[in-house]
Amino acid sequence: MFHVLIIDDDEQMQFFLNEALHRQGYAVTLKKTAEEGLQALKTDSADLILLDIRLPGMSGLEAVEEILKIDPRVPIIIMTAHGTRDSAIDAIRRGAYDYFTKPFRLEEMEIVIRRALEKRKLHFEIERLREELATVPGHGWATAASRAMNEVMHLIERAAPTDSTVLILGESGVGKELVAESIHERSTRKHRPFVRLNCAAIPETLLESELFGYERGAFTGAQARKPGKFELSDGGTLLLDEIGDMTLPTQAKILRVLQSRQVERVGGTSTINVDVRIIASTNKDLLRNVREGAFRDDLYFRLNVITINVPPLRGRREEIPGLVDHFLAEANLRLGRTIRRTSSDAMAALMAYDWPGNIRELKNAIERAAVVTDGEVITLTSLPQPIRPAGVGLVAGVASQQWESPGTVSLDEKIAQLERAFVIEALSRTGGVQAQAARLLGITERSMWHLVKKHKIEVDKIKERSQA
Repeated sequence: MFHVLIIDDDEQMQFFLNEALHRQGYAVTLKKTAEEGLQALKTDSADLILLDIRLPGMSGLEAVEEILKIDPRVPIIIMTAHGTRDSAIDAIRRGAYDYFTKPFRLEEMEIVIRRALEKRKLHFEIERLREELATVPGHGWATAASRAMNEVMHLIERAAPTDSTVLILGESGVGKELVAESIHERSTRKHRPFVRLNCAAIPETLLESELFGYERGAFTGAQARKPGKFELSDGGTLLLDEIGDMTLPTQAKILRVLQSRQVERVGGTSTINVDVRIIASTNKDLLRNVREGAFRDDLYFRLNVITINVPPLRGRREEIPGLVDHFLAEANLRLGRTIRRTSSDAMAALMAYDWPGNIRELKNAIERAAVVTDGEVITLTSLPQPIRPAGVGLVAGVASQQWESPGTVSLDEKIAQLERAFVIEALSRTGGVQAQAARLLGITERSMWHLVKKHKIEVDKIKERSQA
């Protein structure tokens, strides 16, 4: 039950509002002055405040700021007589939610109140989601225990307390940077800087000055001294992301720093001692690059003290439901939505997809679904088209492709195409189990067997995709 605090010295208006709000199922507290209202708010919180602009003692306008000091998120609706509209607008500037003018229609008042309470409810929901999100381990890259990630977590726990160099390997989007963050946060350096440098994103001509810094006048445009990433991460951790893209000359300079623990700014003559833990990551096969002469073997062996291989998402599908819940909570928080769950068929599609973009692609897909979803459930049609199983969404998928060119294919052929698409969709959702797919389509197992043979559907390949 929502609690509404009414602050108005007009007894007739109090009676009218009290009766109307009680009929709507709200609890109501009545006060005649702003001072009384503020005292009531300190002892008993309110979900909504109806505040008259003209009150004895402190005015409603002054009361807005005092109310928001007590509860910054409570919606305040200003009630004002004709001729004082400017004061109501001033109250909104100070933080009031809305206003309406006396006399007003009951229907108009109910709409404004309902909207304000929906906003209040949304604030509560966002706070709940924020608290839930804070309890989720793994920062959204390992929210569920899987055999593949247990080894990663074990290595993180063992490596973190040491100062050993760590090399993180894995495909793009698997969460290598988040693994590096986890190592830093569990280390003795956690209160010192964690500095990132994406070696692939910076042109070779600028990479050296980014790493080592430069002195004033070292080159055109160097108008002031600038410290490099090694200096900025002194005492902490430096992540050299995508180190496999670094050129051989820069690799030699990195190796020298790792050996000497000293840097020299571009254009400088003195050396600077640095105490930095190095974590490197790459999506490339560094050992093959060493054999091909694209990566220095001495640097490789310097980096390869502790190696952590982060598996792709398709290799740890059992984590997908937990990751989906985590990213949905994040999206709700960021977008102000209240989506509560993912439908079973949408989750089946998410589990069956191979995720070439890994965790990053999954996160983007859930955010996109949260944006386009109406209601509280993410459905199959909310997902990006590539993720939906074959045959999903007749209008958006198969049918739109098959029916856009009438006359080129006979009706029987079109029906057969759609029939085949339905069977493949059902098999994809059930991991290739024909009995379950038959129940999903409402047909007998014998009919399913017949359709599989008729359309030459390779069930074993569907099973392999679902188990990969």
